[in-house]
Amino acid sequence: MPSLSQVQQRHAVYFCRVLAEADALYQQGDESIARGLTLFDAEQANIEAGQAWASERGDNDESAARLCMRYPNAGVFVLHLRQHAHLRIGWLETAACTARRLKDRVAEGNAVGSLGLAYAALGEKRRAIEFHEKALAIAREVGDQRGEGGALGNLGLAYAALGEPDRALECHEKALAVAREIGNRRGEGNALGNLGTAYYLLGDTCRAVEFFEKALVIDREIGDRRGEGQDLGNLGVAYRKTGEIRCAVEMFEKALAIDREIGDRRGEGADLGNLGNIYAALGETRRAIEFFEKTLVIHREIGDQRGEGMALFNKSLALFKLGQLPAAITHAETALKIYEQVEDPRANKVRYALALWRGEK
Repeated sequence: MPSLSQVQQRHAVYFCRVLAEADALYQQGDESIARGLTLFDAEQANIEAGQAWASERGDNDESAARLCMRYPNAGVFVLHLRQHAHLRIGWLETAACTARRLKDRVAEGNAVGSLGLAYAALGEKRRAIEFHEKALAIAREVGDQRGEGGALGNLGLAYAALGEPDRALECHEKALAVAREIGNRRGEGNALGNLGTAYYLLGDTCRAVEFFEKALVIDREIGDRRGEGQDLGNLGVAYRKTGEIRCAVEMFEKALAIDREIGDRRGEGADLGNLGNIYAALGETRRAIEFFEKTLVIHREIGDQRGEGMALFNKSLALFKLGQLPAAITHAETALKIYEQVEDPRANKVRYALALWRGEK
């Protein structure tokens, strides 16, 4: 009869496989996405228990240590959607430390790259860049072109968030070249969408739309619903910029439907915020505030400080339009603290608005 420890080990091994199965279903796209996410949701408690068992024994048991490395990598996509960034960081730090101890550079590269994404999700962009640069160096060292392309794309996103679109553009162009060289269609779609964002930030909205549309074609072709939702949201932002309000609303509503379908809370928050901005621009200020309050709840729930700051500032602008100056100042002050903490370049806009509202300009 197996011992309790043996039973627990078999449990941990089995549910690591379940996690990998859920992630594989998700990556198949289309209707398999829902099947993968449903499987993860049904077994999340068992998956987390299996990882916890491996983590507790990793220092003294090599098989448990290797499970620590496998767990976060087995569920890259579903964990990004379903797991809070703080918990994911705990898993990944354990995986990275274990990989270094076992001298497994590939596993270490996977873990540090995912750590960069987790810190980016919390708004810690400079820390994210440190991890993405480490992941890039490891990927090049071990000849992992897929990892190299992913690290380049993630670096570009972090630079864009820091307000450095030129550096972001350079990273995304390199990521696109790598994705096309190895035939990575998902990576190609990501790179095209990211290039669109970089061009948008550089003020070239027409070119941005071209890249967003190319990304949308690929993501629909491979059944990447999350990518499709991001592309539609990006197109909505671009159409709003060009004054095509009806098209923008249509894009945001389609993106919102997809993000709710797959449970992408980060995407849902962005969609709601974008719809709030549309209604604010149309003069429907109270309706805009309803959207900003919904997106604020989501950003706080998932720990997205940058998104929280954005929602607070947008709400403060709407409150100012309604003549509610004290409330507007309070929300803007909170937004400014967050922006300063995460080094968001939009902090200057908040400072300027506060100075006007306080009569300092």
